Amino acid sequence: MQVFICPFCGPRDETEFRFAVEAGHSRPEPATEVSDTDWAGYLYKNRSPKGAALEIWLHVTCGEYFVMTRDTVTRHIDGSEPLPGVKP
Repeated sequence: MQVFICPFCGPRDETEFRFAVEAGHSRPEPATEVSDTDWAGYLYKNRSPKGAALEIWLHVTCGEYFVMTRDTVTRHIDGSEPLPGVKP
């Protein structure tokens, strides 16, 4: 098991968290004008870089989303912080 650090609750078991999206992966807008191809690209085409990555995660227990810096190769977590504008 891995321990993730929720900026609101502190260290917790990884089973309490759900991956949301790569940070910076912007939803295409306006929704009424997005083609099926662009929507599929948003949903299924991710950069998935090797090494350091910024990711948005959900801590299911407290219901808060946050940014985690994680190495996708070693799984080492470099830190986590609330989304901009959200206070812990």
